[in-house]
Amino acid sequence: MSYAGPGFEPSQPPRSFVRRPLAVALAVLVLGGGGWFVWGAVADDGGGKEGSSAADDYSPLSPIGTPGIVVPSEAAAPLAGKVVVIDPGHNPGNFTHTAEINRKVNIGTGSKECDTTGTATNSGFTEAEFTLDVARRLRTVLEQLGATVKLTQDGGKTDDRAFGPCVDERARIGNAARADAVVSIHADGSSAGNRGFHVILPGVVDEGAADTRPIVASSKVLGEDVKAGFARETGSAPSNYIGGGTGLDTRTDLGGLNLSTVPKVFIECGNMRDSKDAALLTSGVWREKAAEGISEGIVSFLRGS
Repeated sequence: MSYAGPGFEPSQPPRSFVRRPLAVALAVLVLGGGGWFVWGAVADDGGGKEGSSAADDYSPLSPIGTPGIVVPSEAAAPLAGKVVVIDPGHNPGNFTHTAEINRKVNIGTGSKECDTTGTATNSGFTEAEFTLDVARRLRTVLEQLGATVKLTQDGGKTDDRAFGPCVDERARIGNAARADAVVSIHADGSSAGNRGFHVILPGVVDEGAADTRPIVASSKVLGEDVKAGFARETGSAPSNYIGGGTGLDTRTDLGGLNLSTVPKVFIECGNMRDSKDAALLTSGVWREKAAEGISEGIVSFLRGS
């Protein structure tokens, strides 16, 4: 069954990776490994109008002969050879499989429920719907940049999962893929008045099956990059109730982080129980910006910039 959430619009092409502001375009002719490629770029003053799409300041790759900047083919796929796992928090099917998701699994520091149903806005837009929409938009952007992308679950659309997966399996999916980066997408369910986003980093855990020591440093870099990209694209402020204004929070009680052997972070994109944040989270235009912001962070991390 096709997915559609409130305000859903199809994903837009990714932004160009010429950093803003871009005042002029240079005409250069370069032969890349896969042949001649032309990249049309436009001036960007760094601003963005509400309701505008990512396509407003993006010109897609075109065959030679189209006016614009010519770049090597490598620039057309800056993430070629990279593997990214996107973990949409929760699953719409969890609501009808409460017994299964309530069973306990080992998260290294103890046991925890397999999964939860997640939260929702006061109008009933669920976190599971939100995370799937952003994850699918993010997948489109990253694949257009050349990455190999895997979702831990796709709400039954392209997989056969009726619920879950459990938090321990979510970690194993990223590990088995030997992912270069994993981002778990969520939205919070805090009190009204609590606003903003935060990125959750793995703390040091060395217990049972969990050993985060090899990934703590790299995950912190990934988290800082995702935070910067998300803030830049969405205009959202860091959380005013978690992280002391830094937009970062370190935790050791999440199985999805504890059991990961590859760089991984969670992002809580906003508070669904606050009316102002909920207005953003239910907007398809804003969710596109969220996907673009997360992708910018991932690209920055993977390219070491």
